[in-house]
Amino acid sequence: MTDQQEFPEDTSEYAETDNVEHHPTGKGLALPGQNLPDKVYIIPIHNRPFFPAQVLPVIVNEEPWAETLELVSQSDHHSLALFFMDTPQEDPRHFDTKALPEYGTLVKVHHASRENGKLQFVAQGLTRVRIKAWLKHHRPPYLVEVEYPHQPTEPTDEVKAYGMALINAIKELLPLNPLYSEELKNYLNRFSPNDPSPLTDFAAALTSATGSELQEVLDCVPMLKRMEKVLPMLRKEVEVARLQKEISAEVNRKIGEHQREFFLKEQLKVIQQELGLTKDDRSADIEQFEQRLTGKVLPPQAQKRIEEEMNKLSILETGSPEYAVTRNYLDWATSVPWGVYGEDKLDLKHARKVLDKHHAGLDDIKDRILEFLAVGAYKGEISGSIVLLVGPPGVGKTSVGKSIAETLGRPFYRFSVGGMRDEAEIKGHRRTYIGAQPGKLVHALKDVEVMNPVIMLDEIDKMGQSYQGDPASALLETLDPEQNVEFLDHYLDLRLDLSKVLFVCTANTLDSIPGPLLDRMEVIRLSGYITEEKVAIAKRHLWPKQLEKAGVSKGSLSISDNALKALIDGYAREAGVRQLEKNLGKLVRKAVMKLIDEPKAVIKLGPKDLEASLGRPVFRNEQVLSGIGVITGLAWTSMGGATLPIEATRIHTLNRGFKLTGQLGEVMKESAEIAYSYVSSNLKQFGGDPTFFDEAFVHLHVPEGATPKDGPSAGVTMASALLSLARNQPPKKGVAMTGELTLTGHVLPIGGVREKVIAARRQKIFELILPEANRGSFEELPDYLKEGITVHFAKRFADVAKVLF
Repeated sequence: MTDQQEFPEDTSEYAETDNVEHHPTGKGLALPGQNLPDKVYIIPIHNRPFFPAQVLPVIVNEEPWAETLELVSQSDHHSLALFFMDTPQEDPRHFDTKALPEYGTLVKVHHASRENGKLQFVAQGLTRVRIKAWLKHHRPPYLVEVEYPHQPTEPTDEVKAYGMALINAIKELLPLNPLYSEELKNYLNRFSPNDPSPLTDFAAALTSATGSELQEVLDCVPMLKRMEKVLPMLRKEVEVARLQKEISAEVNRKIGEHQREFFLKEQLKVIQQELGLTKDDRSADIEQFEQRLTGKVLPPQAQKRIEEEMNKLSILETGSPEYAVTRNYLDWATSVPWGVYGEDKLDLKHARKVLDKHHAGLDDIKDRILEFLAVGAYKGEISGSIVLLVGPPGVGKTSVGKSIAETLGRPFYRFSVGGMRDEAEIKGHRRTYIGAQPGKLVHALKDVEVMNPVIMLDEIDKMGQSYQGDPASALLETLDPEQNVEFLDHYLDLRLDLSKVLFVCTANTLDSIPGPLLDRMEVIRLSGYITEEKVAIAKRHLWPKQLEKAGVSKGSLSISDNALKALIDGYAREAGVRQLEKNLGKLVRKAVMKLIDEPKAVIKLGPKDLEASLGRPVFRNEQVLSGIGVITGLAWTSMGGATLPIEATRIHTLNRGFKLTGQLGEVMKESAEIAYSYVSSNLKQFGGDPTFFDEAFVHLHVPEGATPKDGPSAGVTMASALLSLARNQPPKKGVAMTGELTLTGHVLPIGGVREKVIAARRQKIFELILPEANRGSFEELPDYLKEGITVHFAKRFADVAKVLF
């Protein structure tokens, strides 16, 4: 059943009520089959069909149906026919007679009334009706000649059985849907299985089926067929009602549980407060913050500010946004370990053990760290210092930082500043912003719970800049020992003393670090490892780590020293050990595949087993190029040191010219121009034909054109290649060199001596030419690197020429 509803213009509608009884024998009402008129007026309805078993109010628009109802009221029988139309006509004055269904319902009209442009009357359904002929169809009122379907009076047993099934289904529906009230139950009791037609129609009207489905029931005159249609519709309605009842019961149960829980919690709170067992949320928060501050030594400014915020918190409503902001601020301000310092372990022997345990090689780095600790031990405390570890990837910069923290017994906190573009990450957001937070340094102090941790800033050379500020400049105040005594975080707006923090920064190159920031740091270079060091690292650290990761015992799988050397030379020549670690992992995984098939096998890997697991070697022993105009230079990149051959040749003698190739940067192009000018102007002095370059078109090439090359250390090498070409004499074999040249022939110092010496050793070159100014850098190298190497130090280019020719 549906409640009375309003419909748009040009529609008519009826609503069903819950408390209307059907009185087939009421006074003055026509009985079905008796006194039924032959000619009746019709009104279309659009919500759903009207059934003979129904007594309901119907609402129609005054225009155009007022005249129709007027004529019905003047008739003797007071009846009209209601026909269902699925889609309302745009204009009821122009009526499409074909749009009407076969059957409608003859209804008796009672209590017609008029209000707000609408006509309302109670319609009592009498019987099915079919249009025989249209007497008036041009405009309302529509008059038709009708006939009534004949129905058998005696129901069969089958029809009775269906009638009982319908009554049972309706009785099932009543308790499930509270809309069907007590009156309906009485109404139902008057129906009889012996009078099946109104029962079937009433059952159909109860369902929420579509208008077209209900019209099919109305069109179905044969009793049994009609019952067969209606029973499934009614059963479906019962199922839907049952499901709805279950869902609403479940929802009510859940809501009830939550409400009960809520009331009990509120009661518990009130009881506990009355008994003095607990405090409300505000008091609990304030007590928690006060508890956090016990044992901490706050600067007067911080003490005053925190007390002000506590007072503010105590008068704010707990539900207000300002309360949440203040509470959040106090949460951070009281989490800072004000005046709490950890004790340093200043035992140098212990420190040496820790460093040796974690790192093979790196002796100069270890000595530098021990010196730093020794000063702290002598003074009795290690005040903040900024160490910058520079070196190629995979040489262990991050792990050196961890080792420093372990040797001192201080907590370690690491965060990467690579790609950071917002200075608020360092110094915090202002409190006015939604979701504001302190900077990373306050996060670090909260996590480590002391004011003197070791904080590592990783990838400091890869910081970005954006419209949100320049984080590198924000680090200046953080890292400057003169300023960081009073470091100001924007969120807390309180001065923090970072002077006792030991900052360790890491970078691959120094080029992209701003000068003022670099000036505040103490630079320690980690150059690449030579083969011997890599073998030691692989045996002591990397191989055991990979075995443990795969859960393989040392007895089942082992690798020989020769295999490690072959692996390093053929597959992992980079400066660090990351590639080496990846390849060892690959070997272990391949071995595990075999161990799954033969669990008791013992696998020993030798040099010959590498190709089967890792494929052909990536690196082969490079042929050191030699001949006229070919010189081996030494280069230094962010990935470590490398040899760099340079070739010069004369193309023709038709005109003077100079051509450069090999993807060179601006600095190297300038070095080449200087070398060309210097050698051209001083050729006679070095025993060449002074006119050689006047008519020669010379081409200078640096091989590996796909790799960009730049840097101020190739001038001497380029000049040597041009001189060899001009003298038509090959240089001395097995010599490599580095150095920058001026127009007057002076040899200038260069960087990366250690990396370049390692690169020469890797290529088995044992005679080097270095600038005189780099003599100190070479002599500081460890003995195992200098062993067996002959070095010539050159002040001017003439010293280079003497060695080569």
